[in-house]
Amino acid sequence: MNFLMRNEGTMDRVIRVILGLGLLSIVFVGPKTLWGLVGLVPLLTGLAGRCPLYTLLGIKTCPVTKRGIDA
Repeated sequence: MNFLMRNEGTMDRVIRVILGLGLLSIVFVGPKTLWGLVGLVPLLTGLAGRCPLYTLLGIKTCPVTKRGIDA
């Protein structure tokens, strides 16, 4: 089941979660615009550990899956 394998490394995931939370804060603080909901995408992909776009492009930043082990 290749589509369920993690393809994001730890730093990639941390950056995505921080970016997602930062963008989501725009909904509640600051300009209070719904464009901040775009932050759900990096937040959810960071929490899940896999990015559908990475899968399509064949990119893997997770060292565990590079060795053929699904984490």
